[in-house]
Parts: sequence; structure tokens; C-alpha cells
Amino acid sequence: MSAGATGVGSLPGGDAREAAKTVTGSFEEFPYLAELPARGPGADMIGRSLGLLVDMYAHVEPSGWRISDRPGRDSKRARSWLGEDLDALEEFTQGYTGKLKVQAVGPWTLAAALELHGGEAMLQDPGACRDLAGSLAEGLREHLADVRKRIPGAQVVLQLDEPSLTAVLLGRVRSASGYRTYRAVDRQVVEGALRDLFAVHDGEVVVHSCAPEVPFGLLRRAGATGVSFDFSLLTEREDDAIGEAVEGGTKLFAGVVPGTDAPLSDPGGSVMGVRKLWRRLGLAPGTLAESVVVTPSCGLAGASPAYARAVQAHCVRAARSLADNPE
Repeated sequence: MSAGATGVGSLPGGDAREAAKTVTGSFEEFPYLAELPARGPGADMIGRSLGLLVDMYAHVEPSGWRISDRPGRDSKRARSWLGEDLDALEEFTQGYTGKLKVQAVGPWTLAAALELHGGEAMLQDPGACRDLAGSLAEGLREHLADVRKRIPGAQVVLQLDEPSLTAVLLGRVRSASGYRTYRAVDRQVVEGALRDLFAVHDGEVVVHSCAPEVPFGLLRRAGATGVSFDFSLLTEREDDAIGEAVEGGTKLFAGVVPGTDAPLSDPGGSVMGVRKLWRRLGLAPGTLAESVVVTPSCGLAGASPAYARAVQAHCVRAARSLADNPE
């Protein structure tokens, strides 16, 4: 069984066809729907996901995205770019069968980023957070159905980006003024909202965060089948949670290659840390290839186009090295 490799989400540039061609060319066994934030507001990960919402709208203010009463130019633009990206991916996946990943921002990172009319984050209003999660669930249901219709041979993997999740749980999200932080959201409320959202998809659901202190245990209990993270931020404090996750069948999407231009080591060197982790946890080397998917550490929007291409090819080679030499 070969260790898989895929990307995280974003790529540099603004050409949807070029992006789809690069992704399907690099990750023949696990392509993903690329995001191109360089196109502007609505192509960024927050704006793109707000464009998926049902009966809830947002527009851009100088401070960021803010809730609106009706659809405006910004949410229309987000939808139209998503359509363009899907058209391009559909063109380059004719007859494809296998895994295909699509990404959206999860409810807690959205609630931390989206402003209410008064300028404070939606995070401070529990009722608004529930409405947001419900609207996102509806929107994702429609989006996933559209992807399956366009690429019928795909086993769709849903990735929810939750880089602010740890800050939400620990009460570290800053208020509009920046002088205070919002109260931590109760862990059970966070877990319950995620569990409800994961239920919209009957396939694999992966949660991605390239922030430190990813809550592996909470995500596993909420029903995530995989966790995607920046491997360089792991500390030994997370060993127990990771060991339990792997033994419970959770896949690790290990971000082992820098997301911005940096010298690339040999592919085997890139996954050395993963092998060491396995030894430290006392896990059987034979399970490595089934449990680990190799990715860049985060999205590649800040990389040069040449580096973005090189990194994706490098991830595939690193995954092969992991599968061939797990010891």
C-alpha cells in the first residue's frame, strides 16, 4: 500500500486551468480542488467558504469580511470563481476514479473571521455561531453533490480548514479593538458543532490546521477521519494524542515540506521525522504507509509557481520513500 500524497489547498497565481493541470499532473492518485487567493477577495479561503453559505451573505470591509443582509458583489464573485475552478478541475479529471479532496473553512475559524454588523466577530454570539454552522452545512451538502456530479468516479474527501480552532478553544481570538480576547468556547459546544457538520459527508473528513497545539483528541471524538497539520510544530506533548489517533484509525496528513520557497532536502529526509515519531510511539513501521499522507506544511499561496510545482512532486516522492522504507 503506497503512502499517499496530496496538497493542502492554495496555490500561487490566478489561472484556474493552469492550477488544475498542475494538481492533476502532480497528484495523479489524490488530486484536490485548488484555491487561488491571489485573484482577490472571494478567492481567499474565508471569502470562498462564505460564498458557499445558504441564506447567509457577507461583503468585504477594510477590516475584513462582514455579514450582509443580501447577496452582493463579493459573495457573487466568490461563487463565480469557485465555478471556474470546478470547471477546470472537471476538464482535467475526465474519467478519473479515486480520491479527490475539496476544502472549505470550518465553522469556528469562519466565526472568528466573520464580523457582525457592529464589527465584532461572530464568535461572541453563540446563536449566530449555530446559524453559521447550519448554513455552512447546507452549502457544503450542495457543493459536495455538485462535485460528485461533475466527477462521478471521485471518492470525495472533505477537508475543513480550522487554523483558528485552538485559539477559539483557549480564548485567544482578539476582539475588533485588539485590546481584549473573546471568551473561550466550551469544548463540548465546539465538538458538537463539528460533529454535526462532518455528518453532511458520507466519505472521509479531514480537518486541517497549520497552527500549534492541534486538538487531535477532540477532532477524533467529533468524527474526523484524518487530521492535517504542520509536522514541524509538533511537540512530544502531543505524542499520546497522536498515538491514540493512529491506533483508532485516524489518518495523519503530515505537512513535512515548507509551504514557502526553501531548499528541499532529499525526499527520504523530508519524512525522517515521521519515521522517528513512529519509533517513539512504538507503532509498527508497516502501518506507516496506511496511516500517513504526505503534504506541504500549509497552503502554497505564498510560494513561487516553480517552487509550488517542485514541492508537490517532492511530496509524491517522499510518500513513495515512506512506503518503500518505513523503518
